[in-house]
Amino acid sequence: MRYETFVSRLGLKGHPDQPEWLSHVNAGVLKVKLAMAIIGISSIHLLRTFIEAGMMGTPTGRVTETGVMWQTIIHGMFIVSALGIAWVDRMSNQKH
Repeated sequence: MRYETFVSRLGLKGHPDQPEWLSHVNAGVLKVKLAMAIIGISSIHLLRTFIEAGMMGTPTGRVTETGVMWQTIIHGMFIVSALGIAWVDRMSNQKH
């Protein structure tokens, strides 16, 4: 089966029901917001890992040194990716 979605343009210009945020939200802004949300989630998970790192080497320890290293690297890559997305969005929206 094949499903298609058709979305028509909204003719809200000057309409009293037009949302205020609609004029300044675009795909680039949404990408940056999504990247920031992913970084926030990753930060919380990494913080939990750092807290549990004190138990490393004990029978109840759930994290390993390698696991902490890889989580830190992945979190860093999320940050670098978000900065790249924001930079590309800024460059594409500059007025010449």
